[in-house]
Amino acid sequence: MDLAFFRPLPDHAQQDAVEPLHLAMSSWSEDQAHGVAVAGLLGRAAESVARRRRPELVPTRVTVDLFAPTRMQPAWTTAEVVRESRRLMLVDVTLHQESGPTARASTLWLRPSEDAPGDTWSNPDRPEPPPLNVAPVTDQPHVPFIHSDAGWSQDFRQHQDGSRKTYWNTAPAIVLGEPVTPFQAVAASADGTSLASNWGSAGVQHINADVTLTLARLPIGVTVGLRALDRVEVDGVAVSSCTVFDRHGPLGTTVVTSMANTRRGIDMGGRRWEDDPRSEPGV
Repeated sequence: MDLAFFRPLPDHAQQDAVEPLHLAMSSWSEDQAHGVAVAGLLGRAAESVARRRRPELVPTRVTVDLFAPTRMQPAWTTAEVVRESRRLMLVDVTLHQESGPTARASTLWLRPSEDAPGDTWSNPDRPEPPPLNVAPVTDQPHVPFIHSDAGWSQDFRQHQDGSRKTYWNTAPAIVLGEPVTPFQAVAASADGTSLASNWGSAGVQHINADVTLTLARLPIGVTVGLRALDRVEVDGVAVSSCTVFDRHGPLGTTVVTSMANTRRGIDMGGRRWEDDPRSEPGV
């Protein structure tokens, strides 16, 4: 599909500059890009550095700080290798606009080896992807599938309740003309943790200020699921986590910290998105 969050701006004064497209628009504001697009763009920049310098390393952590709104205006990234050794590399990336920096990411890349011997505990609660007859295997972007007490569907009106949520989505390209990579797909999708964990009976009433993704492996393909794992809220500050998975099992976890944003809450139950990714909701 000819769909992406950004398009390249080859004539811009800044190298590798891009411009947000409609798919990047947030539900919070028509002049603001959502966190999925921002996280994907930061992940793309970090992956470019890591693949060029140390292709044998694998991504294991991405922490994105969303400290200022990223506007629907031209943007560009800068990257810095903070630390590099035989077994690891730290790459930091900053997203810039004319108004100044709007977001940053710290990424950790490790050298894989072999599993350690012995028995250790792991969570037996395994998330389940939607059945194939509901969500066939695809690499084409689509409106996310949501699971709650109502079961699996793309009709968001069915899921505005206080039950546990699971989010299943196939990522579009981050930049138009570039195929999305598995790492870009999971880095972008991680911001969906806020939707999976903060969506309740009154809609989405919290906006996340960050997201941290940890990975034991990359997804197979570009479709990723997020299942709410835990949530704690005190005085309007919420900390939420999800299990990240694909059709082959768990990949890792995500954590977001969010602030109550009730004056601009999003009523997800009052909307219907057709199966057209151009109208995919961003939170």
